[in-house]
Amino acid sequence: MVEINKEKCIGCGKCAEDCIKLNIVLNGSKAQVKGECLQCGHCVAVCPAGAVSIPEYDMEDVEEYRPDLSFPGTEEILRSIKFRRSIRRYRKQPVARQDLELLVEAGRYTATAKNSQGSGFLIVQEELEHLKALVWDFIDQAQKEEHHQRNKQLLSYFVFNRRRKKNPEDDYLFRNAPVVLFITAENSVDAGMAAQNIENIAVSMGLGALYNGYLAGIADANAELKQWLGAEDKTIRICMLLGYPDIRYLRTVPRKKPFVVWK
Repeated sequence: MVEINKEKCIGCGKCAEDCIKLNIVLNGSKAQVKGECLQCGHCVAVCPAGAVSIPEYDMEDVEEYRPDLSFPGTEEILRSIKFRRSIRRYRKQPVARQDLELLVEAGRYTATAKNSQGSGFLIVQEELEHLKALVWDFIDQAQKEEHHQRNKQLLSYFVFNRRRKKNPEDDYLFRNAPVVLFITAENSVDAGMAAQNIENIAVSMGLGALYNGYLAGIADANAELKQWLGAEDKTIRICMLLGYPDIRYLRTVPRKKPFVVWK
């Protein structure tokens, strides 16, 4: 529930003007909350007097805007997007816990539909070998069941499994990445937006990422794996492999002309 400190409130009305649910009104010279809301936090962010708070959240988490801190320019942001590459070769170097926590922050602050804030982040690094065992055991079992042999989605997993058994060093599915990140969400858009922000921060830290739809699909279908992750009631929407690239790209790549309509 949004709360307004009457002593701090200067009655400017900015919070009422920006409230998408029309849940804040001016009562005399002070802002007043009518009832429950989305708790999107716009009122907290726009208030010039710092009079608005949401007690259910950690208000120590809120940062004040500082004009002395510069933000990346347009060209810098666009350049980073153009230079982004999907990384399929990783160094055998673990990622520090504090760096992974920064990636979670990027995902946590990503917009969600109706401010659900329902995206979850399942990070596997220390117990990666156990994760791999759960994945391959699931695929082995699926191959033994005749009806699965006709499942087109599983055919690719069977190919990966044959490669692995032929050459144990061929880690084609996991790409030898030291970290696997699963993102859960109520809808795929929320998960996709969180993943994009996470990747942008990862690249800024010298990390690389690869979206792995095969692994996301098999993880969500694997009840034992989801139980081990503590995500039995969640839907795994996205999987990202993360780590330090074992390759260096020297330039951007060409792209097709976009389909654009100007009216």
